[in-house]
Amino acid sequence: MQKIRYLLATDLDGTFVGDEAGLRELLDYYDSLPERVALAYVTGRHRASAMDLIRGEGLPLPDILVTDVGTSVFAGPELVEDLGWKQRMTENWDPQAVLRTAGGVPGIRLQELPDTRRVSFYSDGGEPAEKLKYALSAEGIPHTFVFSSGRDVDILPENGGKGAALRYVIGKFAEENACVLVAGDSGNDLDMLMLGYPSVIVSNARPELLEAENHETLFRATRPCAGGILEAWMHFHGSAADIKG
Repeated sequence: MQKIRYLLATDLDGTFVGDEAGLRELLDYYDSLPERVALAYVTGRHRASAMDLIRGEGLPLPDILVTDVGTSVFAGPELVEDLGWKQRMTENWDPQAVLRTAGGVPGIRLQELPDTRRVSFYSDGGEPAEKLKYALSAEGIPHTFVFSSGRDVDILPENGGKGAALRYVIGKFAEENACVLVAGDSGNDLDMLMLGYPSVIVSNARPELLEAENHETLFRATRPCAGGILEAWMHFHGSAADIKG
C-alpha cells in the first residue's frame, strides 16, 4: 500500500454519514483535487455492520477501516486485517474477567457482538457506568474504559481505543508530513481528536464533545456531519491541497 499524503480519518455515524447533501459536497470537492484524499473510517461498529452501512449509504470504500472502537484495523484494497494491531489488542486481554465483573453491577446490559475483541454494554445513565469503571479498576483488570452518548460503555483491551488505533495507522500507512484531518461527533472519538492532528468536532456533536477542551489544532464546525468536515478541511488544508499535485 502506497504511503498516504492526504488522509481524512472520520467516524461514520453522525459524522461522515448523516447529511447527504453535505457528503456529496465533500466528496465532489475531494474529486476536484489534483491528488487523491485517502479515507479511513474509524467507527464503533463491527466490520460486518460497517460494511452494511457503507453499501447501504453508497459510501466510497475506505483505504483503511478501523472498527470496534479502535480494536480492529483493516487496510488495503481487500481490507485485510492488520495482524500487528491484532496482536497488540490480544495482549493482557481477558474479556471473561470483564463479563464476570460487570455481572455484579446493576443497570448494565450486555450488547450482543459477534466477537470479544471488545466487551460493550448499555448503561442506565452515568451512575452504573461509573460503578463498572470503579469495579474493573478495583479488580485490577487491564482495560480501556470508554463511555459515550450517555449510555454506551465500551471496555477495550489495554491501550485500545480509536486514538491509539489511528496513531498506529498514521505511523504505518501515512507519510511523515501527511495532511491529516480527524473528524468525530461523540465521546468515543475524543481520544483521536486529541492526538494533536488537525481535528474537527462537527456541529451536531454530542454534549460530551461540545464540552471538550480546546487545543490549537481543534476546529469546531458550524455545519453538521460531512459539511462540517469540508469546513474544517478548507480551514486546515484547502490552499495546500489545491496547490500540490
